[in-house]
This record gives sequence, C-alpha cells and structure tokens, in this order.
Amino acid sequence: MNDKQWRQDVEGDCGGLKPGERNRRSLLAQTVFLGSLSILFVVPLLAGAYLGHWLDSQHAGYSVRWTVNLIILGLALGIFNVYLFIRKYW
Repeated sequence: MNDKQWRQDVEGDCGGLKPGERNRRSLLAQTVFLGSLSILFVVPLLAGAYLGHWLDSQHAGYSVRWTVNLIILGLALGIFNVYLFIRKYW
C-alpha cells in the first residue's frame, strides 16, 4: 500500500465520522431526556400513592390496601411509560 492509497483510505474513514459527531446528542439534550424519563416514571407512582391514601382514608378502619395496590399499579404504569418513551425517541 502506497502513501497516496493510505491517505485516501484514512480520509474516507474520517469522512464517515464527521456526520456521527454532528448527530451526537449534547449534554443538555441528554439531561432533558433523563428528566423526561424521571417525570414519566415518578408522576404515576405518586398519583397512585396519593389516590390510594385518599381512598383508604375514606373508610372508617384505616388500612393500606388501596395505597399499596395503587402504588404497584403506578409503578407498572411508570415502567410502561418509560419503555414506550425510550422505544420512540432513543
């Protein structure tokens, strides 16, 4: 392999790297993505906990039946939200 052939090969390889560097996500974009994921996960979890606590407080004998069940439902919904979001935007 001569010098000219080697230079052309290196330039061709470098040409493929430049679009990849331009399309790379910035730190701000990654932070926004992570923040969106955390909101999609935490909001259903907290909503389930709040709604469950409210339903449990409506009955005379306090129990945690609704609270625990709705926290588990909120957890499952949050995981499903995160899965769909990553599948669509990653």
